[in-house]
Formats: sequence, structure tokens, C-alpha cells
Amino acid sequence: MSIGDSAELEGNLTLSDRLKLFKSSQFNPDGYLQSKCQNMTEKEIKHVCSSLMELRKASAEEMRKSVYANYTAFIRTSKEISVLEGELLSMRNLLSTQAALVHGLAEGIIFDSLSTAAEDSEEENIYDVEDTKLTKTDKWFIEFLENLEVLLAEKRVEEAMAALDEGEQIAKEANTKHTVSPDALLRLKNALAVLRQKLVDQLAEATCQPFTRGAELRSAVFAIKKLGDGPRAHTLLLNSHQQTLQRGMQSLRPSTTSYGGALTSGLSQLVFSTIAQAASDSLAVFGEEPAYSSELVTWAAKQTEIFALLLKRHVIASSAAAGSLRVATECIQICLGHCSLLEARGLALSPVLLRLFRPCVELAFNANLKRIEQSSAALAAADDWVLSYAPVSARPFSSTSSLSNASISQPKLSSSAHRFNSMVHGFMEDVGPLESLQLDGPALEGVLQVFNSYVNLLINALPGSVETEENLEGSGSKIVRMAENESQQLALLANASLLADELLPRAALKLLPSSQSNRVDATPKRAPDSQTRLPKQREWKKKLQRSVDRLRDSFCRQHALDLIFTDDGDIRLNAEIYISLDGNTEEAEWFPSPIFQELFEKLTRMASIATDMFVGRERFATILLMRLTETVILWLSDDQSFWEEIEQGPTPLGPLGLQQFYLDMEFVMIFSSQGRYLSRNLQQVIKNIIERAIDAVTVTGIDPYSVLPEDDWFAEVAQIAIKMLTGKANFGNMDRDAISPTASSVVSHGSN
Repeated sequence: MSIGDSAELEGNLTLSDRLKLFKSSQFNPDGYLQSKCQNMTEKEIKHVCSSLMELRKASAEEMRKSVYANYTAFIRTSKEISVLEGELLSMRNLLSTQAALVHGLAEGIIFDSLSTAAEDSEEENIYDVEDTKLTKTDKWFIEFLENLEVLLAEKRVEEAMAALDEGEQIAKEANTKHTVSPDALLRLKNALAVLRQKLVDQLAEATCQPFTRGAELRSAVFAIKKLGDGPRAHTLLLNSHQQTLQRGMQSLRPSTTSYGGALTSGLSQLVFSTIAQAASDSLAVFGEEPAYSSELVTWAAKQTEIFALLLKRHVIASSAAAGSLRVATECIQICLGHCSLLEARGLALSPVLLRLFRPCVELAFNANLKRIEQSSAALAAADDWVLSYAPVSARPFSSTSSLSNASISQPKLSSSAHRFNSMVHGFMEDVGPLESLQLDGPALEGVLQVFNSYVNLLINALPGSVETEENLEGSGSKIVRMAENESQQLALLANASLLADELLPRAALKLLPSSQSNRVDATPKRAPDSQTRLPKQREWKKKLQRSVDRLRDSFCRQHALDLIFTDDGDIRLNAEIYISLDGNTEEAEWFPSPIFQELFEKLTRMASIATDMFVGRERFATILLMRLTETVILWLSDDQSFWEEIEQGPTPLGPLGLQQFYLDMEFVMIFSSQGRYLSRNLQQVIKNIIERAIDAVTVTGIDPYSVLPEDDWFAEVAQIAIKMLTGKANFGNMDRDAISPTASSVVSHGSN
């Protein structure tokens, strides 16, 4: 199998199928390279390297998508685990509380009797020494609980926590040393659990207060965590920041007078600064424990989504519906700028923003392209097709460009082309900063489509242009002002060529990262991808040029038809021009045929106009003149009726007709050569049709080379004709016989 066949086969496989070979545990890189490169040429090796690089990029992209696809499930599972842990802890606390209540009810009578015995010990001496010790323990226990209740009532959190720690330490020592009866120890533990839960609830209530923030909030959350309810503490921390965020959003509630950028800036700064503070508090209190980090990421993503939906509803959606891509771009830049500051904390929230903003941006994106197309069509209906410099206020240059430099590089276009150029530059400036949305490809394709539509308008502005389905598809039934004279028609070509060759590619450079000083990336900086973008832009430029070629071909076809046909539809370039010469009794005056005289005059006028119109782009003007000349001669070469009459008609082509035909073709070659638009193709076509005419005369039994003058005669007559038609001839001292074929000896033209 050849490299081409292998590449074609691999191109039909999916990415996963193409990567199976590399995922195999038995994959041998050296063996793979040897099998691929053993019989390869340098070009094929480069092709394989390019394919491997594409696979590497595709694999990296697949990995990134896989991470994003499964990250949500990972966070959701971690969240569920955290919730279950919290529920288990709450259940344990509830069971402890219930146990304490049961024991309290069961031993309440004993507590009452012990208290009564302690008060009436002098009157009723019914306890022994052991009972007296138990009474002292119970007294300490009651006093300890009362003191702890006081601390909780007075919200002396640190002292209450210290008392709880003391009680737990005493319970631990009593359990180890067996200094307290099991029942008393159980009562102590249950009471401590109840008071601990009461303190947790008290701290939880404090975190919900608007005035609890900063160090006080972290202290309360840390205390709850220390009391053994970490999941609840973390949830309370996030809820507190969420309440702060909601209060801030209420104060920044959008109104009808809110400016998009100002509102976006205020909301974005509030949201992401709150998320940053929550992340800092979470890290300070809980560290980097995965369960808490996952809950933080989930919470931050949810708050970002709420913010994005709010901003989308009040700012971006309305501006996008109105086609204001710049407002949408500005808002997204502000959000991504604040969002990027959180990436150092491990919070990559930009995918959430981009997922929600992308539909609105695409709406504004398409609306902008539609507006460019409609505005250009409206201006084309009133365009006078006169080239001029754009007004200073309409020049599509960035604010950083100096006005003097801008004026030097300003092009001359018609009014509709200036507007088209200005709108495309503005469109590219708006799309350029949104690199993270990967809109550069759609932007280039969109500009190509609106340029094709504009070129269709220019084609329809040509008088007598043929409205093909392709033209109608792009221009619809739009009315276009006709370009009536050659100067206006050349202005159409100047518009299209300058846009395609210089102005639109210059606008496309705004999509490259190096041209965006205010670009905000949603992801960490990667290696520059200009190596992949530049080939795309080169291919895009070729497509632009093909649109210009359509306009140029329509221009040449129209002017060729104007020469070849009369207003009534009769053919001027017919075989009768040459066949009739041999039957004419009058002496022939050797001069190029009228239709070729008109062709020369038309090309001369156009060359003069193009000299001023295509300054710096002389090559385009040369190709235009070349194509127009080729169009006329190719029509003559392909006209079956012309050659049928020459070769098979009732009246054969005679020597004089052949000589006139030869002169006309030589005349075309000479003025094309002098104008520097004689192509090899044109030269070959002329040579072929001269040979065909000579063959037609040979069939009649006449030796054409015996009747044709030498080449110098044709060249001399053609030069004289050129001078006469351009008004540079001076024949005061020239004999009329100088242009007679008898003045030159007849020689063989076999070399022709």
C-alpha cells in the first residue's frame, strides 16, 4: 500500500480507531517508525510527521474533553459523599441526644433524690460514706453543667469550648482510672454531646447573620469544624458567602439605564471576588482536603452559572439580538479577565461562562455578518462607482495607529466598498479578543460569504451581466446601480481586488494573538498556533481571489460580447469579413479589421484608466487586459459556425482573406506584446488558428505560403496601424505603396 493509500485509509477512520495502535501495551515506537519510514521519501516522511502531530493535537484535545466530561461526575460524587458524611454525623449527634434524653428521664428521680438528700443531710442521716462521695460527684457535675449553660447563654464561645474540652478530658480520665461510676460517666458524656450540639447550632446561627464576616466568620466555622461537624461547617461557610453575594447583587440590580460594560464590571467583580474570598476562607480553615475542595468547585461553578445567566438575560442577550457584537465582546472580556485571576487558586470557571455565553455571541456574530451584507447592498444601490479616499471618521484603523500613517496607507475605493471594508475591520476587531471561543475559523468563513455576496452585487452592476443562479443566491433581488462607463466598471474591479488582496487579509490579522493587546485568554497560555492559522488564512485568501476572478471573468465576457455582437444581436466577427475580400474588385487597403481596431482602442483606454486606478497593483491590470484579449480570441477559436463557413462553406477562403486574417492576428499579437499583456496561452491560440486558416486555404489547392507576404510586412502594417489609431502617425513623406504587399517580396511561411 502506498503512502497516499494509507493516508486515505487513515482519514476514513475515527479518532479512537486511529489511536488504538498507540494505546496498545505492545506498541513499539521504533518498530512503528521503521515500518512507516523504511521506504519513504523526504516528502512522505514530512507527511507522516505532520500526521503524527495532528494525532498528538487530537489526542490532547480528546483528553481535555474527557476531563471536562467526567469532572462534573467526580464533583457530584464527592458532593454526595460529603453529604452522606454530614448526615451520618448528624444522625450520630441525634442518637447521642436521644440517648441523653432517655438516660435523663430514667435517672431524673435519682438526681432529685440526691439533691434532696444533700440539702436535708442534717435532718435525714440515711446515706453512708459511699453515698456521700457520690453526692460530691453529682454536685460537681451539676455545677459544671450550669457553668457551661451560662457560657453558652452569654455566647462566650472560646470559654465554652474550653469547658467542653475540660469535660471531655475529665470523662476520658474517669473512664481510664474508673474514678466515676459507669452511670455517672454515661450521663456526663451524653450531657457533653447535647451541649456540644447546642454550641454548634449557636455558631451555625451566627454564621447566617449579615454582620458575621471575615475573621469572625472563619473563627465560627473553625469552631464548628473543631466540634466535629466539618461538612456542615464548610456548607455554612459557602452559604454565608452566597448570602453576601446575593445582597451585593440586589444592590447592583440591573435597570433600564444600566450601561452594559459598567453593570458587567460591577457584577463580575462582586461575583469573582466573593468566590475568591470563599476559596481563601475554605483553604484557611479546611486546607486542601478533596471533599471540601470538590464542594467549593461545585459551589463556585453554580454561582458562576447564576451570574452568567443574569448577565446574559440583562446585557448580552439584548445586545446580541441587536447585533452589537462589540458590547458582547466587552462584557465577556471583563468576565474572563476576573475569572482568570481564580485559576491560580485551582478554579477554572471559564468553561461555564463560555458555554452560556457562546449562543449569544454566535447570535451577534451572525447578525453582524447579516448587517454587513445588507448595508453593503443598500450602499451599492446608490454607489456612483467613483473611487475616492474614505472620510477620516470612517477609516478602519485602531486607536493606536497614528493618523499620519493611516492616511498614507488609505486606499481609494467607492463608497460601498469603503463601508464594507470598515464594517469587516470592526467585525474582526470584535471577534479577535474572543480567542477562547475559537471563532477565528467561522469569522473567516463568514467574511468570505459576505464578500462573495458583495462581489455578486458588483457583477450585477455590470451592464448586461448574466444573472446566474450563483449570483442570485448571494444578491437576491437587490437593486444595484449600474456602472455605465469603462471607468466605473474598472472601479468595480478595483474595489474587489483591493479588498481581496490587501484590506481583508489585513483585517484577518486581527485574529492573530500578536495583534490583540487586550486579548483575554480563558485558559493558560499555550504555544503559539500561528503555524496552523496562517495556512488557513492563505487558503482563505485564495478563496477571496477566486471571487475576484468571477468578477473579472464577467467583466471580460461582457466587453468581449459587446465587441463581437451588435446591439441587434448580429455577429460582427464572422467569416464573411474574410471570405468577401477575394470577390471584391476594388484594391484592398491593408489595415486591421474594424473589430480588432475597436479591441485595441478599448484595451488602450482601459490601460490608461488602470494606470491611475491600480497604482501598486499593476499586475492585476495586466492580467485583466490579458484575460480580455484571450476571451475575444478564444471565442473566435471556439466559434464552430465561423470555422464551418471557412472550411466547409460554399465560398472558400481565398488568399486575400487569409492575408487579412493573418494581419488581424499579427496585429493582436503585436499590440498585446507592446502592452505587456501577451500571454503564452494567447500566443499559442493565435498560432493554432492561423495554422487552421492556412490549412483551409491549402485544401482549395492554393499554396498559401506563395501568396502571403513575409512576416516583416505584417509587423510593419500592424505598427503603422497602432500609430494611426493612437494618433502618433506621421505619413507626410511616406509612400502609399509602403504598406502594399507587393512592396515586399513573397517568401515561404513554412516556418510559421
